[in-house]
Amino acid sequence: MSNYSAPIVSIDDAAAIAQRARSDGRTVVLANGCFDLFHIGHVRYLQGAKEKGDLLMVGINSDRQTALLKGEGRPIMPENERAEMVAALKCVDAVTIFDESTVEKLLRAIRPDMHAKGTDYTAESVPEANIVAEIGGRVVIVGDPKDHSTTELLSRINAVRD
Repeated sequence: MSNYSAPIVSIDDAAAIAQRARSDGRTVVLANGCFDLFHIGHVRYLQGAKEKGDLLMVGINSDRQTALLKGEGRPIMPENERAEMVAALKCVDAVTIFDESTVEKLLRAIRPDMHAKGTDYTAESVPEANIVAEIGGRVVIVGDPKDHSTTELLSRINAVRD
């Protein structure tokens, strides 16, 4: 792995990194997702999240959870490769993989100042908004309009093959 990559760490280590950053007066942002078949929408989402704070931590859904969320044949890329790709982005400071069906445990561990979600949400529609508020954070909506998706890419690839 490149020397320019962010660390890929356990949830406990991610929590410790976030705590040290907050102790230093830095603002912690958490973004999360599957990041399967990485595309420009992912890049813009993560860059937008980084613009909101000093330290960007990214939670990546495990292979098991991605399969449950996205369906048969997913993920396309294994979790360790998805994590490595996300970690290679300059805007990302740390990556962790989580295996829960929601991001609640990760939010409670990291306790971010901001939880970044994509433009397919509003601050009111984010399922974990109540947990973010409970831990003293706030939800921020970042990225470009949701006109990029792995599902759409797979449809286009399959159309070319047919």
